[in-house]
Amino acid sequence: MKNAVSDTFRSLKSFNFRLWTVGGLVSNTGTWMQRIAQDWLVLTQLTHHDASALGIVTGLQFAPQLLLLPWTGSAADRLNQRKLLMFTQATMGAFALALGVLTVTGVVQLWHVYVFAFLSGSAAALDAPVRQTFVAEMVGDGDLHNAVAVNSTSFNAAQMIGPAVAGVLIAHIGIGWAFILNGISFAAVLLSMSFFRLSELRVSARAHRTTAGFLEGFRYVWRSPDLRAILIMLFLIGTFGFNFPIFISTMAVNVFHSDASGFGLLSSIMAIGTLSGALLSARRSRPGMTSLLLGAAVFGLGCTLAALAPGYWWFAGALVVIGAAALTFTNGTNSIMQLSTEPTMRGRVMALRVGVALGGMTMGAPIVGWVANRFGPRWSLGIGAGGAFIAALVAIFVLVRRREPVLV
Repeated sequence: MKNAVSDTFRSLKSFNFRLWTVGGLVSNTGTWMQRIAQDWLVLTQLTHHDASALGIVTGLQFAPQLLLLPWTGSAADRLNQRKLLMFTQATMGAFALALGVLTVTGVVQLWHVYVFAFLSGSAAALDAPVRQTFVAEMVGDGDLHNAVAVNSTSFNAAQMIGPAVAGVLIAHIGIGWAFILNGISFAAVLLSMSFFRLSELRVSARAHRTTAGFLEGFRYVWRSPDLRAILIMLFLIGTFGFNFPIFISTMAVNVFHSDASGFGLLSSIMAIGTLSGALLSARRSRPGMTSLLLGAAVFGLGCTLAALAPGYWWFAGALVVIGAAALTFTNGTNSIMQLSTEPTMRGRVMALRVGVALGGMTMGAPIVGWVANRFGPRWSLGIGAGGAFIAALVAIFVLVRRREPVLV
């Protein structure tokens, strides 16, 4: 038992990665608090349960992943990753504090949320590929898959805590304080990185500056059938299936008529599934296409069950399935794409990965929000299920073309 536990968390042997994980747990808890507070603010105070407005907020938050794609990956490959991360984390913290002040003072308007969603999304677009590739600098390629899974464990442990805390804050203190506490939480990451042992970082070779940096990364991915298939799968699931704020909030408010605590609890319950998936992923060896097939298919099944759920707790149970499947799929794509890519190209390849997944959400969020308004939240979940099942067919096509046995 002891060996199994130590193997599951073997990447934590790295001093720098331990600091990173602790700081990330605090900051991610704040991030989940803000996500719940932002959705609740838009749905219940700035609009009258308007899912389309929530879709616009989600779209603006993730649009920079596509708009800034030519620069974000190149920055990750060429600049000092630790310093760049400290800049992006500080910037996102400042934006959270500013939105919190507007909300606490009672002057916040819907357009304020739109603006800060876009600004925070721009900082996050620069942060994401750097944060993902920086893991390899802390632990090396040998423990990369395990570190990705441990990172996800920390993120999803925060998902269990943050929404529940946000629900209590909203009910008893006020929405704005969730934003303010999130802004303060970024200090944990900044402090942890300031105490890094720089001599223990495994700094990879930096890419040379070229005018075709983004196009070079795109051509690199497109020449690889597996990487190309993964991006197609990410686009399908990201566009139609990863709009969890819309799914959960509209089901909670419009179908089950929950209060803020009930809404926050649903996100925390979903984290039970994602946390379970992260722990299983940490113990698994390097994933393959069959793992992605399993994750996509079960994700589609979970969305189907959620769409058909007759009551609140049935829906909560389906969210556990969705969370575990989503984590299996996203962690698998992260590890496969990093380990299949040359170190000097990783930033651009991971920027493409994040851009396709979250950029797809930008396009899908208004569509899913409109469907939820026009036909009901259950139909929006049905769209998510359809996208996941088509993604599973893409994986099956790849496996059949290889003529390899299907083994997880």
